[in-house]
Amino acid sequence: MSSFKLTLGAAMLAALSVSAWAAPVAIGYQAPLTGEYAQYGNQFRNAATLALDEFNQTHKATPVVIKFADSKGDALEGVSIAHKFSDDNSIVGVIGDFSSTVSIAAGKVYAETHVAQLSQTASHPDFVKISPWQFRNIITEAYEGPYNARWISQNNIKKVAVVSIQNDWGQTASKSFIKAFKDGGGEVTAAESFNPGSRDFRAILTKIARTRPDAIYLALMYEDGAALLQQKLQLNVNVPVYGTSSMYEKKLIQLAGPAANGVKLSTTFTASSKEPAVQAFVKAYDARYHGEPSMFAAQAYDATRIMLNAIVKAGGDKASREAVRNALAATKDFPGVTGLTSFDPVTREPAKNLSRLQVKNGEFSSVAN
Repeated sequence: MSSFKLTLGAAMLAALSVSAWAAPVAIGYQAPLTGEYAQYGNQFRNAATLALDEFNQTHKATPVVIKFADSKGDALEGVSIAHKFSDDNSIVGVIGDFSSTVSIAAGKVYAETHVAQLSQTASHPDFVKISPWQFRNIITEAYEGPYNARWISQNNIKKVAVVSIQNDWGQTASKSFIKAFKDGGGEVTAAESFNPGSRDFRAILTKIARTRPDAIYLALMYEDGAALLQQKLQLNVNVPVYGTSSMYEKKLIQLAGPAANGVKLSTTFTASSKEPAVQAFVKAYDARYHGEPSMFAAQAYDATRIMLNAIVKAGGDKASREAVRNALAATKDFPGVTGLTSFDPVTREPAKNLSRLQVKNGEFSSVAN
């Protein structure tokens, strides 16, 4: 054989090898990497990258890649990404988006194109009702709201004022809590909402103070919570504050300062947990990103690992979208840093537990009541 043929054959073989290596099985991950909610999207990307690297270290024969796309927290962008991911044959499953609004908008596309979608944070009850292709590994407000209502009632609080962000998630969180609290015999003295991006809560707090509640319940993000807590302290509104898991972020304490002391909230993840898996995750995340992981990072870490596990069970590099979807549906007691995750065979809702935290001396601490 001539040297030309040998060279040509080697070149073709190299090209095929590069082609095979360049297009491994992929996960699409859509999240707000810029814009108002970029801090959450970047936590998702950090945690997902960490989970992926750990996976690929032990699955070198069939590596997986994650293709990230920036939804900017916008539903139209989310839909555009969903079409793009659906057209990418290397993508066998998708994670995201952050908000229920964007997740639902994108989900309608994935339902039509038959791509499994797993959201780490979309807690609106309607999300998984879109089609059999939607999953989430976070509990819904239909569970968290009543849980917190019972917790507050157990602390002998009879009257509560509620403040929530004016979006799909915030209104669902508010309504779920209010219904449960009233059903338990409590009184809601006021229910106020604010537009995303608004950080002046003085008028709301002044109005709430006039209704004389025993406590205030917050359904909002930690940045909003920090501003509200500071203004609450400035206005001398001296009532206890409870909040949703969305407030569990160390920056809440950093931004609010002493105003955060005493705040109580529920969460699926506690960075101070002594569980070996949690401590390993916290240590690895801090070593790479120089900060303590929040609940949002933990949710993304688990979502990525659940999706990777489904890909392995669906055949690895031979996995089809349908096989990945079916493997996700069969997830049972997956051991994550947010606890065990199983998907209900009918609703695809996750079964998870909540923990209780309180800010004490500038730190989140576990509490029993």
